[in-house]
Amino acid sequence: MKTIVLCSGGMDSVTALYHARREHEVTGVLAFHYGSKHNDRELPRARHHAEALGVPIKTVRLGFVNDLLESHLLESGGDIPDGHYAEPNLKQTVVPFRNGIMLAIAAGHAESAGAEGVVIAAHSGDHTVYPDCRESFMQAMGQAMEAGTYAGIHLLRPFIGLDKAAIVRLGAELGVDYARTWSCYKGRERHCGVCGTCVERREAFQRAGVTDPTEYEQTPDLPSGPVSSS
Repeated sequence: MKTIVLCSGGMDSVTALYHARREHEVTGVLAFHYGSKHNDRELPRARHHAEALGVPIKTVRLGFVNDLLESHLLESGGDIPDGHYAEPNLKQTVVPFRNGIMLAIAAGHAESAGAEGVVIAAHSGDHTVYPDCRESFMQAMGQAMEAGTYAGIHLLRPFIGLDKAAIVRLGAELGVDYARTWSCYKGRERHCGVCGTCVERREAFQRAGVTDPTEYEQTPDLPSGPVSSS
């Protein structure tokens, strides 16, 4: 199947790109600059991997997201909180309906480019925090993409039943260079090691039994889970 892969430059989407290239004919990569604090760290990684695989990449600028939506992930938002990925305060980093916006654009682009499917790297660990990563949303969005395009564009979500450790193990098998991926929401020179996405990244490598090549500012003991609010 001819596919377009959504790739931010993060661990999951880069792995999805390599996996899709093994399973399908990848005709393009689509990346989005929507005003997040870490976009400028992520996107060069996406370009690196697309070019390494010989796949053309397009970057779509969505300045309206930073202007119209509320999230601490955005340049217009507050500070990125630290802590376990599943803690309630990490909901502050949710960009409302981000995947819906991006998938709508991707569906139109895929049809225009002669592709048949769009690959997104949403996985089971995202479900706690992101409503637009849950399978109920993905099924509905997939139906909308098929119904709303002449080509019946398929939404492919190969990692929806996997956790991040399983994705890391798969990426290691595929030869993904995880040193050339980015997770930290703070967008500094190095991964901070303590924000929700850094905690999730460190935890994934540990559980996968794969060496973590990431340079962190600090690596305190990983939290065992979200802090109880009771």
